[in-house]
Amino acid sequence: MALEKAVIINLDTDEEFEVLFNPKEYIVEKKTPWKEHEINGLDSPAVEFTIGERKRLSMELYFDTCEEKTDVREYTDKIEELMLVNSDQHRPPLLMFSWGNLKFRCVLEDLVQRFTMFQSDGTPVRALLKVLFKEYTTAAGQIQEKPRHSSDHTKRIVLQEGDSLSALAGREYENPGMWREIADANGIEDPTDVKDGTVLSIPPLY
Repeated sequence: MALEKAVIINLDTDEEFEVLFNPKEYIVEKKTPWKEHEINGLDSPAVEFTIGERKRLSMELYFDTCEEKTDVREYTDKIEELMLVNSDQHRPPLLMFSWGNLKFRCVLEDLVQRFTMFQSDGTPVRALLKVLFKEYTTAAGQIQEKPRHSSDHTKRIVLQEGDSLSALAGREYENPGMWREIADANGIEDPTDVKDGTVLSIPPLY
């Protein structure tokens, strides 16, 4: 039984592009950074989770048209087009990389093309493409998939340079207008007069 071909689907147009040869392997990466805050008097920095990074899917795609003696760029250009701005959407297309039970909703963020074999007139007939797809999801989609519930305990956050109570409320409550809850919990009368480095209590929502 032949191995199922990997497919790249343009979700904006529903066009499907079947890879010429399946990748030998693919790499999935996910990072969850924690931000360090320097607070005088502590033995080590305090750490705080702010926001996770998008999942990354990378691989090498192989293209060879030696037998057909045709320009391999007929295939590779279709990959490059997935990085170009759509005139209707004003952005590059949203994609789905599908191979077996791997369904990865993404955008193509990085592409390196290496042409390694040519006809006598210089026409390339073999290419190796390094591609990096990055996960695509909206804030609303993430919340719907995994609703955020307020914890049953009060969090403490150090106000960083350039930050504001409304920005904190936006991150913690998904509503910048709820800065008053943070101000009230910390006895702040003027939200514009909070110094960097202030440790703030972020009350839970009930």
